[in-house]
Amino acid sequence: MPDIREQEAGTREQEAGTRERATALHQAIADLAAAGIPEPRREALLIWSELAGPTPGATLVLPDARLSADLAVRFRQAVARRAAGEPRQYVVGTVGFRRLILGCDRRALIPRPETEGLVDLALARGSTGRALDLGTGSGCLALALADEAAYDEVVGIDRSPAALALARENGTRTGLSVRWVLGDWVKPVSGERFDVIVTNPPYIAAGELRALHSSVRDWEPEMALNGGPDGLAEARRILTLAPAILRAGGWLFMELDAARAAVTAEVATASGWRAVRVLDDLYRRPRYLAAQWEPDNA
Repeated sequence: MPDIREQEAGTREQEAGTRERATALHQAIADLAAAGIPEPRREALLIWSELAGPTPGATLVLPDARLSADLAVRFRQAVARRAAGEPRQYVVGTVGFRRLILGCDRRALIPRPETEGLVDLALARGSTGRALDLGTGSGCLALALADEAAYDEVVGIDRSPAALALARENGTRTGLSVRWVLGDWVKPVSGERFDVIVTNPPYIAAGELRALHSSVRDWEPEMALNGGPDGLAEARRILTLAPAILRAGGWLFMELDAARAAVTAEVATASGWRAVRVLDDLYRRPRYLAAQWEPDNA
């Protein structure tokens, strides 16, 4: 039977740990609020949970061990970065995407819930053959397709060596098989054929970049945002180049700027694509282009 003094010591240790955590969180909430970060309590708990391991709820109620010096330092540093405006996903270094936990940093765009819809669209058209992710960034789409489908091969292409390095790291992190290729859109796979292409190309007009929220404008890579003078430059290139690497009846699924969805669909139709549709995201905004290519489209 445990000695009463051991029980009392354990209780004191738990109480001390609770006080330390409460003090650290209280200071973090105050710092984030002073910096104008929305929902500072939620942000502080999410940062803590990513660094310490448990869920935000567990952070409040579980009598964990006392706050280690290392964790205290990392938490203060992370809060300071978040207070400076850096997105939380970059601060903690990870992000959830469908069933995966991926590494996330400034080398690539932060994977967002809307982008997950491209995976659903691709899987609804079949999950065999070969799949290609154009402009793979963090590798989120390619890895999700490798995780959830039975493709013979999944390929991810990006023109940014830094982004592609992050994608490779995420491939290692998840243990999923994707062929990573450096290059500009379809050029590196010229002569190959795919059954499905997914892509989230840059679609912000160059003149609109300054108006983006600072958490995007000042932190995420401009190469992955800038869609040229009208926001459609890269979409046009993909719609022109993709048919050369699609098998007969192959599908393209592209994420869009909701404000340019209709005109992108018009470009696709004028370029000879069939079954062109614009589909809504989970927020009921026009977000995705679905289009099919046939050998006699042109």
